[in-house]
Amino acid sequence: MKRILIVFAAVAMLASCNSKKRLAEIKSLQEARDKAVASLNDCDQRTADLRSQLSAKDNDLQGKDKQVGDLQAQIDYLKKTNTNLLDRMSDLSIVSKSGAESIKKSLETLNEQTKYTNNLNASIQRKDSLNLALVMSLKRSLDDINDQDVQVEVKKGVVYVSISDKLLFKSGSYDITPRAETVLGKVAKVVNDHKELDILVEGHTDIVPISTASIKDNWDLSALRATSVVRTLQSKFGVAPERMTAGGRSEYIPKDDNTTSTGRQQNRRTEIIITPKLDQFFNLLSNGQAGK
Repeated sequence: MKRILIVFAAVAMLASCNSKKRLAEIKSLQEARDKAVASLNDCDQRTADLRSQLSAKDNDLQGKDKQVGDLQAQIDYLKKTNTNLLDRMSDLSIVSKSGAESIKKSLETLNEQTKYTNNLNASIQRKDSLNLALVMSLKRSLDDINDQDVQVEVKKGVVYVSISDKLLFKSGSYDITPRAETVLGKVAKVVNDHKELDILVEGHTDIVPISTASIKDNWDLSALRATSVVRTLQSKFGVAPERMTAGGRSEYIPKDDNTTSTGRQQNRRTEIIITPKLDQFFNLLSNGQAGK
């Protein structure tokens, strides 16, 4: 009888151990499932953001395509009108040689204008495609940075990387923080892969005045902060200095209302603006004008 009791006790203990082990396994699986669901939700949000940007870009391209289509329709109409006029005048014996030459030159000019319009449209489409690729590369590179501290977007046809001052600098200072160097290194990696682009760094402040032994006012602070960013990109991450420009905008280009603390926080920022080289577009314009 005693042996039977011992056997029953052993079986009960074994069942209890197995139950605890099973509960631990279930808890571990539930935790893994919760992490997977959170990760999936984050991916869904990022996918939705990218789709929204792509939709906005599609709308922008459709508007530009319509403009180009309207110009092409006008050119086609003028070409048809001039061609008909030339055909009619060729049947008249009174057409002078100088008149025919004038019409011929007009047609040649029209052809040059058409070529110029086509080249300009192609350049705009290439630039838009490059901007989208840059935004996606920067967002992937800065994936682990808080969206409130770093924002990447396309404005006025160029790419803006807006970095909050609380990430870049200590209050009232223009010394780059170690955490900010990590962010600037990621931005530098992307811009170094696109050496055909220039970088404009702009410092912005809120309306709260500042005056210290080394900083006279907000103009001074914004310019010093922009210069610190440019110097870091050059000295620590190898961005070519001839590609960069540093500028201070003080408090005069706010993003938000300066009467609230949240608005002032949004206004204290440094913007890295990635732009096409201006001489490339000036050359395109010059080439187009040369045919007129």
